[in-house]
Amino acid sequence: HRRFDYRPKTDPYCQARYTFCPTGSAIPVMKEEDVIEVYRLQTPVWEFKYGDLLGHLKIMHDAVGFKSSLTGKNYTMEWYELFQLGNCTFPHLRPGMDAPFWCNQGAACFYEGIDDAHWKENGTLVLVTTISGIMFNEMAKWVKYDNETGIYYETWTVQASPNKQSVVWFDSYECSKFILRTYQKLADLGAVFKKIQTNYTSIILFSGEPVYLGNETSIFGPQGNKTLAAAIRDFYSPFRPHRTVKEFLVDLIKIIDRVILNHQFYLFYNLEYWFLPMKFPYLKIIYEEVPLPTGSKTSSGA
Repeated sequence: HRRFDYRPKTDPYCQARYTFCPTGSAIPVMKEEDVIEVYRLQTPVWEFKYGDLLGHLKIMHDAVGFKSSLTGKNYTMEWYELFQLGNCTFPHLRPGMDAPFWCNQGAACFYEGIDDAHWKENGTLVLVTTISGIMFNEMAKWVKYDNETGIYYETWTVQASPNKQSVVWFDSYECSKFILRTYQKLADLGAVFKKIQTNYTSIILFSGEPVYLGNETSIFGPQGNKTLAAAIRDFYSPFRPHRTVKEFLVDLIKIIDRVILNHQFYLFYNLEYWFLPMKFPYLKIIYEEVPLPTGSKTSSGA
């Protein structure tokens, strides 16, 4: 996943149904002698609206919590889409614009408090390590770097087969990956994690070797490939929001026809388009263990 030099301004066209990070605050500077508890937080996606519904499918959202022993204050840190998951997964086809339009930024959100009920009721709230104030402050600097350079949300992991040793063509970049990076940074700073099982959700597409197609300019620009541009727009069209059940069912048939029967998928990754020759089982949601890290005692990232 590519790092960028800066975060671009978002276009006013991109609108969120729910405000991103509504109570967000700056990350505080902790006193060096503080002892801070670090908590693993996990809950079903959209738990606040649908309860445990997506938990049954193991579609989980991850975050990390902190508690200062000096002040007694709790904090939550997470990373998620600025404009909800659908906008990060599929583009808008705007009238008068040839290229698909993406609202796919993601970012870190830090705020005071841990909503115990939200995380505990259908999910997880468990202590994983303790760190010093010095380590917390170093982590905060890394979060700033990570947040300013890793700016685009990516829903899909793409790999060659369900085999665990399978080639991974593209890796996702979403909430759980941020938490894993954060844990690794803390481990590199010297944190020692408890030996507990930690599982995370991945949404995987299965594909033969991807074919590079080009970027927005080379495909949709004045000298672009009009046939390819039309094929990409046509592919994304059935994924638009639907007003009626009939519309949804008609487009679902189109999606099944293209992805499963014709083995086609167009992926937008690092601002470039790729063709995926889809393979059985096409798509799978997995909830697999990724162990808590052991430190290298060397700084990673910034």
